[in-house]
Amino acid sequence: MTVSQNDKAFRFRALHQAPGAFVIPNPWDAGSARILAALGFQALATSSGASAGVLGRRDGKVTRDEALAHARAIVAATELPVSADLEKGFGDAPEAAADTIRLAAGVGLVGGSIEDATGDKDRPLYDESHATERVAAAAQAARALAFPFTLTARAENFLRGNPNLDDTIKRLQAFEKAGADVLMAPGLPD
Repeated sequence: MTVSQNDKAFRFRALHQAPGAFVIPNPWDAGSARILAALGFQALATSSGASAGVLGRRDGKVTRDEALAHARAIVAATELPVSADLEKGFGDAPEAAADTIRLAAGVGLVGGSIEDATGDKDRPLYDESHATERVAAAAQAARALAFPFTLTARAENFLRGNPNLDDTIKRLQAFEKAGADVLMAPGLPD
């Protein structure tokens, strides 16, 4: 039985709304996606690092087309809902983030994350207002889809050399107001 993208989207949304936490592993290819599904996980998420590694590259060195092809293969390998690490949306403009969400849905994804990191070591983070505009554009694109695409907004201060908890919280609150469904701050200390 083939599970529709709509059904996967509602299953994925329900995981986020249920009490407690759930574990979402990162397959690196179609084969590992099948293994993780067989182990009983309820959803999968691509990793930009894994996508790059499969191509023999460093994280952040994959094009949008390559990342989406990688995600498409993982989606096709399993009946589980799949979300994707969509990095910064593969462009600086808010419209790039929105386009990436639409294209992600087109390859069968039911969720995806957009981060506030620029990819530029000299200016590692977008300023809060621009980062929030990018999340708002991605959220608007997600809401225009025919199913509930789950948008995660990532505040990457702690990964990018700015371990400022107050700024991280401020960014996450702005991302929530801009329409993000899930908020993530990777790299927080224990």
